[in-house]
Amino acid sequence: MAKILLLGSGELGKEFVIAAQRIGQKVIAVDSYENAPAMQVAHGFEVINMLDGDALDAVVAKHKPDFIVPEIEAIRTERFYTYEEQGYTVVPSVKAANYTMNRKAIRDLAAKDLGLKTADYRYATSVEELEKAVAEVGIPCVVKPLMSSSGKGQSTIKSEGDIEKAWNYSQKGSRGDVAEVIVEAFVNFNYEITLLTVTQNNGETLFCPPIGHVQEGGDYQQSWQPTPMNSAHLEEAKDMAAKVTEALTGSGIWGVEFFVADEGVYFSELSPRPHDTGMVTLGNTQNLNEFELHLRAILGLPIGEITQERIGASAVVLAKEHSENPEVLGVEKITGESKTDFRVFGKPSSRPNRRMAVVVCYDDLGKDIKEVTEKTKGLAAKMVVKA
Repeated sequence: MAKILLLGSGELGKEFVIAAQRIGQKVIAVDSYENAPAMQVAHGFEVINMLDGDALDAVVAKHKPDFIVPEIEAIRTERFYTYEEQGYTVVPSVKAANYTMNRKAIRDLAAKDLGLKTADYRYATSVEELEKAVAEVGIPCVVKPLMSSSGKGQSTIKSEGDIEKAWNYSQKGSRGDVAEVIVEAFVNFNYEITLLTVTQNNGETLFCPPIGHVQEGGDYQQSWQPTPMNSAHLEEAKDMAAKVTEALTGSGIWGVEFFVADEGVYFSELSPRPHDTGMVTLGNTQNLNEFELHLRAILGLPIGEITQERIGASAVVLAKEHSENPEVLGVEKITGESKTDFRVFGKPSSRPNRRMAVVVCYDDLGKDIKEVTEKTKGLAAKMVVKA
């Protein structure tokens, strides 16, 4: 039995813990608040501010885990180098955790070191620098905090009048103590994909069927698998994903995001862990879902292949207001539907646009993915979060 210290205990962490429990692994879930989703199913838990390096050190020393598995961005990741020196294994690697927790590091690695095609971009640490950056990349453009998740702090600048508002919003949504933002030129893309990429101890890299998704304000709303795409574009995305994950090193699953345009594929972002759009795999669209794949790669268990078993889609259920005792209603409106499933995350509080549940639908291979996607969206709309 391996002992896993899970840093971040949201809905993705919860599914990871369930996958670990099923094959006899021990998980200690860590987050900044009590009764986080993953804590509800873990062997034990700790409540700390993971940006407090001393508190993080104390938890690692207390539990002496076999694996340290980050699930969120807001972690004092520079401490991981010390943990590695002490003999701990950070997933997928210390380099990956430090690079991908900061958009500046991962973007520079992709664009400058590896030569991957990306949107034109600049950085800014003040409103004045943001104005200059916008002038250089052009309008429209997208502004993102270097450290954030689920679209927090992200906005699109459509006119010069949006610049100051975008800066202020980025600072409210930034995680950690990094005030800098990345400014990206707008890519005229046709659609976006997530390519779940699995790296293994044996050096073999596997790819899941591509996942299409819709985002609003940088946060995922719907996803579907597989998404129809040009085979040449898919091979281009696989080549980019293999290059960047190889450079970052380590074993596990990676959510690699791309823009797909007429002229080809643009690298966008990367997460070294299960991806929110990958919740579609909870509909058993693959022989192994993304959480099972992550766990097996971490443990060094060989994964022979990843196969598409059926088509599927997911759609989120969002809260509309603050509550310290939220309740997800309307489950009975979807349980009678065929080829349908759902997850209620069990978050102890809600706030506007917080993800509280997800609906997944599926169908046989060869069926219309658009129909399944629309069905899923419609069913998710029947569930509401009561404050």
